[in-house]
Amino acid sequence: MKLVSQRIVPAAVAASLAASMLLAGCSTSQPEAGADAGAPQAEAGQASQAGAVTFTDETGAEVTVDNPQRVVACMGSFASMWELAGGTLVGASDDAFTLSDYDLKSDNVQKVGDFSSPNLEAIIALEPDFVIMTSGSGGRGGDSSQADLKAALAASNIPVACFQVTTFADYERMLRTCCDITGRDDLYEQNAQATADRIAAITAKVPAGEAPTALVLTTFSGGTRVQASSTMTGSMLAELGAKNLADENPSLLKDFSLESIIEMNPDFIFVVPMGNDDAAAMKALEDQTAANPAWSTLDAVQNGRYVTLDPHLFQYKPNERWDESYQVLFDALYA
Repeated sequence: MKLVSQRIVPAAVAASLAASMLLAGCSTSQPEAGADAGAPQAEAGQASQAGAVTFTDETGAEVTVDNPQRVVACMGSFASMWELAGGTLVGASDDAFTLSDYDLKSDNVQKVGDFSSPNLEAIIALEPDFVIMTSGSGGRGGDSSQADLKAALAASNIPVACFQVTTFADYERMLRTCCDITGRDDLYEQNAQATADRIAAITAKVPAGEAPTALVLTTFSGGTRVQASSTMTGSMLAELGAKNLADENPSLLKDFSLESIIEMNPDFIFVVPMGNDDAAAMKALEDQTAANPAWSTLDAVQNGRYVTLDPHLFQYKPNERWDESYQVLFDALYA
């Protein structure tokens, strides 16, 4: 669902803006009512006064926030994204601390439980003026109950927004909303637009006429799953010109079948370890695959195109580093 954000302005200011836009054609930025037109604008890197912002979140709910200062993020990547937008945090889910790549900058951030089951009491105790949650229901092989907490927080008059980020486009939309709230357009340019430009430069180099076949496996201690092109890694592979064989064999998405994989014989096999124990995840995959002598007959295995991917770039959202994920896949496919 597309996130749409807007600044809330008084009717008189809105009328003035409309008239100015008709005259100026392409300009939508005006000084605040009563401001000195000759006063210098805020320098880049300084927070502006964004005022109240209304947007529609992933659940279809309309959310209004006004310069929130006590923000809780119930997913590590969302905590990082809020800081990338210039915001500060008072609370975050445990994975924001255990994944060193996020490296939170806010002082004295409190833990509010695992993202799959945030602690409602811990969140409310922080007296937040904005809570960021995920509307997704999966992750690390389990389910998230965050959506179930939204009503309880709303009953306490705490603004809550639910987002879901699977692709880079999702990240761009969410960061756009966060930067609208903080008033930091400069940080959107730095952490989204610049990343998009780098991704465009990578996808522009995809050789015409080539369509290598691929499968993406996620493995955890309890088993192995196959990813379609609608997933994070699957969508990047599609943008890079690869043909995901799972799209033509949807039964694989429900039941992992080594026999089917051997029959399809993909050019590339990408593996993303999931869960808290990468070694256990890879051991489970080996038990399902390499233990079968037929596994070694696959072209991907014989040609060194069986690639293990870094979970920090292909499971947890890489945020402003998303272009690095694209580069890893491009190099594997075409280098």
